[in-house]
Amino acid sequence: MTRHLLLCLLCALPAAAQDFTLSLWQSISPIYEKTLIHPFLKGLTDGNLPRDRFTFYVIQDRLYLRAFSQALNAAAAKAPREEWALTLTRHAIEAIEAERALHDEILKSWGVSSAEAAQAQMAPTNAAYTNHLFAAVHRGTFAEGLAALLPCYWIYWEVGKELVKKGSKNPIYQRWIDTYAGEEYAKSVREALAIMDASIGRAGDEERARAREHFVRSARYEFMFWDMAWRKETWPPN
Repeated sequence: MTRHLLLCLLCALPAAAQDFTLSLWQSISPIYEKTLIHPFLKGLTDGNLPRDRFTFYVIQDRLYLRAFSQALNAAAAKAPREEWALTLTRHAIEAIEAERALHDEILKSWGVSSAEAAQAQMAPTNAAYTNHLFAAVHRGTFAEGLAALLPCYWIYWEVGKELVKKGSKNPIYQRWIDTYAGEEYAKSVREALAIMDASIGRAGDEERARAREHFVRSARYEFMFWDMAWRKETWPPN
C-alpha cells in the first residue's frame, strides 16, 4: 500500500479506530494490486471490455447482491449495538435498491430483461463466495462475519476511486465506475469500517485472527469474481 493511500484512509476514519482495518488492508495489498491490472477492470477504462463479459458480470452480481443482502441482515441480527444493526439493515436494503437499479438500467439498455436475468444460475465462484459469507456470518462472531463482508464494500470503493481517474470511453462503464467512486457509496464504506474497528476492540487474538482470515478469503473471492466474469465461468461439464 502506498503512503498516499494510507494517509487517505487515515483521514476517512476516527483517529482511535484505524489500526485493525488498516492492518486488514495491508494484508490484502498484493491481491488488490493484481486486481487493478486484471483485464476485466482494464477493459472498463479503455472501453474494450466485451459487452458479453460485462453482461455476464452484471447478471452474476445481481445474484450475488441478493445473497450479500441476506448476509448483511444476518450480521445485523447479531450486532451488539442497536445503531450498528440499523446501519447494516439499511445497507442491506441499499444493496438491493441502489445497486440492482444500476444493474437493471445497464441490462435494459442492452436489451436484457430483469426476468431473463433472474433465470440465470450462479456461477461456481459466485456460489462459493456467497457460501463463504453465509458460513462466516452464521458460524462466527459479529466481528468475524463483518470482516468477511467488508471486502465487498471496501475493494469496490478503492477500485472505483482508481478507475475514475482514468475514466472510460464507454458511457455505461463510466456510469458503473462513477457509482463506486461516488460519495454516497463512500459513506456506506466508512460506516462499515467504523463498525469493524469498534466491534473488534475487545476481541481476543483468536477472534482477530479468524476475522483476518475471513477478510483475506473474501478479498481473494473478489478477485476471482472479476476473473469469473472475464472467463464467463460455467459449471462443468459443459
